[in-house]
Amino acid sequence: MSSYRPSSWPARSNLVKIAAGIVVVIIIVIVMLETAVIVEAGHRGVVLYFGAVENRVLGEGIHFIIPFAEQVVQLEVRTQKYQADADAASRDLQQVHTVIALNYRIDPTRADTLYQTIGPNYEDRIIAPTIQESVKASVAKFNAEDLITKREIAKGVIAQAIKQTLASNDILSENVFITNFDFSQAFADQIEQKVVAFQKYLTEQNTLRSIQVIANQTVVQAQAAAKANVARANGESQAIEIITSQLRSSPQYLQWQAINRWNGQLPYAMGNNGLPFFTPPSAQQSSVTNQFVRPGGNNTG
Repeated sequence: MSSYRPSSWPARSNLVKIAAGIVVVIIIVIVMLETAVIVEAGHRGVVLYFGAVENRVLGEGIHFIIPFAEQVVQLEVRTQKYQADADAASRDLQQVHTVIALNYRIDPTRADTLYQTIGPNYEDRIIAPTIQESVKASVAKFNAEDLITKREIAKGVIAQAIKQTLASNDILSENVFITNFDFSQAFADQIEQKVVAFQKYLTEQNTLRSIQVIANQTVVQAQAAAKANVARANGESQAIEIITSQLRSSPQYLQWQAINRWNGQLPYAMGNNGLPFFTPPSAQQSSVTNQFVRPGGNNTG
């Protein structure tokens, strides 16, 4: 007796269809994923068509590209920081060390050109050597002492050289910070001694100026006193000449001056000649009276 077994082909056919459907869905998902691309904030998308850079840059957001044929490389265009040590020799062959801190960003409109000419590792290829060469070329224009006394000028020259070189490579420099220039210990000691000597020189100059001012004042005072003495002597000479002239014309001039200057009091002691300049009226009257009055009180005719 034979038994009937149903055929398994319909079941197998259904499994194949289901598997095929799953594969199709997976392929569709993969294609969709390859078609849509999201450019992150602060980035730009460089489109590659079978490895070649296309002449377009994708901004932030979602974009659609040709799947499997196009690829997007994202480059950050936000401000970034790069710091490096730099050594150089000054014009007078002094070794100088400094630290450069650079704030930069990629030119968003030129991201495709930067990727095509330099690549994503632009810090090592462009920024690092630019800083080193700019510092060496700029420091060589100054003597070591000028790097100290004209520090801001030297920093400006270095910063300008860095900015110009990076700009030609589609990298925008926002700020260039330069620390103090460091020299060898021997040169630093030499500069310190020179500064101390110069300060001492300035102090001595100020002291000398003070002494000179005092001396000038003394000379001026002496000249003023001499002029005053000359004026006084001239005045006295002229007074003597006037008095002499008056005495010649009027011998009674001295008596007139004595009367004008007399305070009305007689001296306590006088010589035999009496008053030197004049005889008081009472004395003259007494002399006349004695000529007419005899002793004993009798008058003579």
